[in-house]
Amino acid sequence: MTETEAKKIIDDAKEKLKNTDDNSASSDKHKKIEWIKKYNEKREENSERFKWLNLGLLIFFPFFICSMAEINQFKSVSAFFNFFAERPTVMMFDFLLAGVVFVFLLALLRKGWAAVLTQSFTYMALSITELFKYGTNGNHLILSDMRLVKNVKALKSFAYVKITPRLIIYCLIVILFCALIFHLNPKLKRNIPIKRTIAAVACAMTCLGLIVFPSFYNPIYKFFKLDTTAASNAFLLNEKFNSNSFLAFFVQTASEDFANRLVKPENYDEDHVDDIIDHKVDRSEDFNGGKKPNVLVIMSESYADFRVFDQLDIDPAVYAEFDNARSQGYGGTAISPTYASWTVRSEFELLFGLPVRGLNTPNMPQRDLAQREQPALAQYYKSWGYSTAYVHPFQSSFYSRSRIYGEFGFDKMLFHDDIEGVTDFTVPIEHYGTYVDDSTVYNQLLQLVETTDDPIYIHTTTMQNHQPYNQGADPTDEFGNYLDWIQHSNQGLKAFLEALEKIDEPTLVFFVGDHFPSLRGETSVYNKLNLTGENCSILYEQKYFLWSNYNADYSCVPEESVSFFYMPYVLINIIDAPHDAFIETMLDFMKTTPVYSSDYDSSIPDNEDLDMLTYDRVIGDVMSPCPIPEEVLLTTSN
Repeated sequence: MTETEAKKIIDDAKEKLKNTDDNSASSDKHKKIEWIKKYNEKREENSERFKWLNLGLLIFFPFFICSMAEINQFKSVSAFFNFFAERPTVMMFDFLLAGVVFVFLLALLRKGWAAVLTQSFTYMALSITELFKYGTNGNHLILSDMRLVKNVKALKSFAYVKITPRLIIYCLIVILFCALIFHLNPKLKRNIPIKRTIAAVACAMTCLGLIVFPSFYNPIYKFFKLDTTAASNAFLLNEKFNSNSFLAFFVQTASEDFANRLVKPENYDEDHVDDIIDHKVDRSEDFNGGKKPNVLVIMSESYADFRVFDQLDIDPAVYAEFDNARSQGYGGTAISPTYASWTVRSEFELLFGLPVRGLNTPNMPQRDLAQREQPALAQYYKSWGYSTAYVHPFQSSFYSRSRIYGEFGFDKMLFHDDIEGVTDFTVPIEHYGTYVDDSTVYNQLLQLVETTDDPIYIHTTTMQNHQPYNQGADPTDEFGNYLDWIQHSNQGLKAFLEALEKIDEPTLVFFVGDHFPSLRGETSVYNKLNLTGENCSILYEQKYFLWSNYNADYSCVPEESVSFFYMPYVLINIIDAPHDAFIETMLDFMKTTPVYSSDYDSSIPDNEDLDMLTYDRVIGDVMSPCPIPEEVLLTTSN
């Protein structure tokens, strides 16, 4: 046999084998199509054969999915039934609302299995998110949290996600119910489109009314005895959750958020703003004899002094370097606008010198800003001849910082993104725990100071001490690990201040934690301290220090506690920067209303003038004096 003949035989065999495989694949595909066809025919038969059973299952479904979502929160069936016995009207509200949502989906989708699957996924996804959120930071899920969904990559680094056998069982029960509904195939008749449209519109209007119209939802909440107490702090909000449980809480707080949405003040006009800002000012630029110190604002993530709780018996070594810095400069207490989360509230107050209460205390105030150049504090420093920088060792996209903060007057913005592997940092990156070591941030600040010819104003928000706190000698000792990280941060702080001492440039440092840390739900140290909505104000009191490598004058620093948003004006006084009428007005407010935070003290009355100025500066037409040239404001607002 020749080589050519042998090759032909091999090629023929391959072709025959290929045809056999193709025929086999075609046969398998045909069998699958036939099986699917027969199964769908079977489902069509089930629609009629089990007509009454299907009707019963559809009626039962809202009770089923509502119960499963709630049981997932209680972590046991018995706890769910105990709540049902104690608060039956709340559960009836949940059931009826679930029924309204289900009727809407049925009318919209017409197919029972599609409506069941959609509502099951939505309810269980929300329930699981609530479970993980509370387990992570001790705060419950509210509708405005959904605005962070696009930052899910970052959120995964924060969260304690624990898949338990109980959670798997609950999800499997829901999946099996959905599979049963799919098999039995309940569906609406085709010949009632008008009725379906009317039902869909009625249900949609009911759900909308529960969020938007107080005259509609107030009587309903009252009838079903939902807890509608105004929750001015996180602990009161959690207590409301205990009264309403998950679903009723989620809806009622959505109503509350909408009612508290920011609207334009009725008397907002130029004459009113001029009446508020009625000051004659000295426009001389003194700066203590012409010397412009560097100003470094360090907002340390989750940094808090737990020694305020005597019963915790904290090792003195943990805060020794912090105490040393306070003794070298000046130590005081500032009132944070937030607790455990929502760093951007604190950041907003320090960047703008304005209260988040003036915006009705949103979780993410930066999302409410007008899209234009903003009169943040960095703009003042630029007008005084300073270079300006914002430094944050985390993702630039988180909270949309790079886009939004780009309008605050910063010459440079430096971020570090571990997830994407992108960094603006120009110093070696080291980590401690999950995030960038505070010492790395301090090194970056030093480099900026040393390499910038002009005096520099820097705001930095660190990340090292952000949760999760499951890394350390004992992963289960969350609070112990947290204190280890604080001590490590303080050691880096000591080295940083020692380096600044050697720099031949006057430099002022303001150091404060943004809020007390997020700690896990039922097992957190906060629960052990028996804190409630009535006695939790201490968690909004943040110790700070002012430190300088020159003979700074701290005589202008208030001895009493003041809100975060006043501290930028304290710094302006220390460096003897020029005042405009707006700055003078804010200094007057610091004397008459030193604390303006509903989370800290809900009994403090509204200050309409302070609220008006806050609206004017960040949302309105900036009628108050501002360092941004008018032509720039007009250009960016267009």
